[in-house]
Amino acid sequence: MNKRNLVPCFLLAAGRGERMRPLTDELPKPLLTIKNKSLLAWHLEALSAAGIENVVINHAWLGNKIEQALGNGSQFNLNIAYSPETIALETAGGICKALPLLNPSDYFLVINGDVFSPNLPIAQLLEQISSLRSMPNQPLAHLLMVPNPVQHLEGDFYLKGSQVASESLADAEKLTFSGIGIYHRDLFKDVELDVPTKLAPLLREAMAKNRVSGEKYAGPWHDVGTPQRLQELNAAHE
Repeated sequence: MNKRNLVPCFLLAAGRGERMRPLTDELPKPLLTIKNKSLLAWHLEALSAAGIENVVINHAWLGNKIEQALGNGSQFNLNIAYSPETIALETAGGICKALPLLNPSDYFLVINGDVFSPNLPIAQLLEQISSLRSMPNQPLAHLLMVPNPVQHLEGDFYLKGSQVASESLADAEKLTFSGIGIYHRDLFKDVELDVPTKLAPLLREAMAKNRVSGEKYAGPWHDVGTPQRLQELNAAHE
């Protein structure tokens, strides 16, 4: 097995999916389906194809349904562990709680459970890790950035070459963070356990120290945020 595949992956699946109601009243958002396959199953199949072995999934709302649907991961040739949250801990809080299960030596992959990105080049993304490790000012995060979708035209961060910044840089492009990234465990060293903590402030702090890199991804990517978007994606993939 290629060594890079020992990198663990964390799938974020603890959100309540308020904007998806009533679809999410009785089903966790990441179990909503496109072409009869749940959003989580799309991710898990892609991770397995990339040679990933260990995956941790957090959950809060109706989390037992996620565990029932996916089990221990053997159907995907994966080992799946679960990180249940009694209250949703936000992204950084959820990652902090799951770190003992992930047990990364340094870097690990994180993917939002509610994005749909078929053909995501996961193996290619993981290849970035060796260059991240060799940098003198080792990045704490490497973000996959995408062109701004219609519902988020203002974007999130600026990308210039491989540098990601929260403040405008000359000749930089403002893009949207895909919810897919590689993180170093040290990014979360000051996060308090079981306290809801957002990811963006940690990233901005690291950006201010020039410790966030990134790349632009122009392949298919969708934030499945509303019932209408889910319907459109299903119609497009019929």
